[in-house]
Amino acid sequence: MNLILFGPPAAGKGTQAKRLVEQRGMVQLSTGDMLREAIASGSKLGLECQAIMSRGELVSDAIVIALIEARLKEAEDAGGAIFDGFPRTVPQAEALDAMLAKLGKQIDHVVRLKVDDAALMDRIAKRYADQGRPDDNPESFKVRLEAYNRNTAPLLPYYADKGLLTEVDGMGSIESVAAAIDAAMDGPAG
Repeated sequence: MNLILFGPPAAGKGTQAKRLVEQRGMVQLSTGDMLREAIASGSKLGLECQAIMSRGELVSDAIVIALIEARLKEAEDAGGAIFDGFPRTVPQAEALDAMLAKLGKQIDHVVRLKVDDAALMDRIAKRYADQGRPDDNPESFKVRLEAYNRNTAPLLPYYADKGLLTEVDGMGSIESVAAAIDAAMDGPAG
């Protein structure tokens, strides 16, 4: 099963993906985590990503797609992938569909975590205070949220038209969000 967790930065995608990894054995393909790993490696790619992210900008599709492709077989071998933070745009969604089709696979479910922008600012302030992630500083976050709202909104009709989209209230407790995601995964798409 291949699942996309869809929602803006700090919506809770990472928290829910980690739970699904533990409970269902799926592999989380978090572009945010993969980008942080690239930065921590000190590689040329990592330094390029660090410069882009510190400005609050999104890395290129080519970089993100290369990171995803490198991990896709591992996820498929484990029984499925949880895409967290990818795709962000319709061209990325089309590229993902093409990658999966080559493997005889597809996206099975898309779950959108619906959250309030003001609540996200509160979440990010807490996460920045607790973890000190440089991409969570308030100015960078504001740019990321604006980019998400501008670039990623077209994905809603893309997946809704395919009958794959389920919307979940992301403002509930971790447990209530988890229950809604489980119900979406265990039922028919959409």
